[in-house]
Amino acid sequence: MATTVSPPRPRSTERDQAFVHTRRVNIGKLLGRVLFWLLIAFILVYTLFPFYWAIVSSLTFDSQLFNTPASYWPSKLDWSHYQYIFRNNDFLLALRNSTIVSVSTVAIALALGAIGAYALGRLRFRGRTIALYVILSMTMFPAVAILGSLFQMIRGDWLLHTPNIYNTLTALIVTYLTFTLPFTVWVLTNFFMAMPGELEEAALVDGAGPFRVFWQILLPLALPGLVTTGLLAFIAAWNEFLFALTFTNSADARTVQVAISQFAGRTQFDQPYANRMAASVVVTLPLIILVLIFQRRILAGLTTGAVKG
Repeated sequence: MATTVSPPRPRSTERDQAFVHTRRVNIGKLLGRVLFWLLIAFILVYTLFPFYWAIVSSLTFDSQLFNTPASYWPSKLDWSHYQYIFRNNDFLLALRNSTIVSVSTVAIALALGAIGAYALGRLRFRGRTIALYVILSMTMFPAVAILGSLFQMIRGDWLLHTPNIYNTLTALIVTYLTFTLPFTVWVLTNFFMAMPGELEEAALVDGAGPFRVFWQILLPLALPGLVTTGLLAFIAAWNEFLFALTFTNSADARTVQVAISQFAGRTQFDQPYANRMAASVVVTLPLIILVLIFQRRILAGLTTGAVKG
């Protein structure tokens, strides 16, 4: 009868070392998770608290805004500030002007930017790389650096003697294209570069021209990129303040950002802080709604070209 030999038992020292190692690994994982969620909580508080405080301030009575210690939620809600802004004709007109200017700017930027990006991303010609870097360099200049030259162009006092479009929505649309169009071209160029060349080659073999290939094949594939780029351009145009303040001087062409800054108080020394917070909440809501509606398109656009094959 064969005898079975049991394996040697590990020594107590080896068991203790394995237990200590496992315990250290578990503690390390737990500590890593705690630090991760603490970081997530910090980011959420850092990004959401300003908007939360704007909502709280817009619902607080003026007499309680600067109480010490601060109240993080009012004991009684005051809706008079929202009633004020929706009864303010200048604010409603500025809201309409911002919508017209932002939508028009995005439409022109996407129309011209998509064509330019297709040429830079799919066609091969001399000076293509230089053109890309020139377009990128245009986004590096601060707005105040080109403010004087743009003012002369808007007034028509430059070399070409163009019509004076000062204090018009057209002036804002033209000036907003200086930062939305280069950004649109640069971002969409990368989308067109990431598309497989076999689709274009197959269409050309079937007899389609370059414009038909762009319009019917490549442009629908670039839809996530168009949505992402258009939304970012819309946010930039919607939040712009310097050009709108410089190139307008009446309520007929003033945008909502400038209108909020020019709210007047009940007296000379009164600061309409709560009214401005209420207007800021109303102005921010369209951006939040757009992001929620197009969030899937945005995610698809941000990840396009990240994985090939």
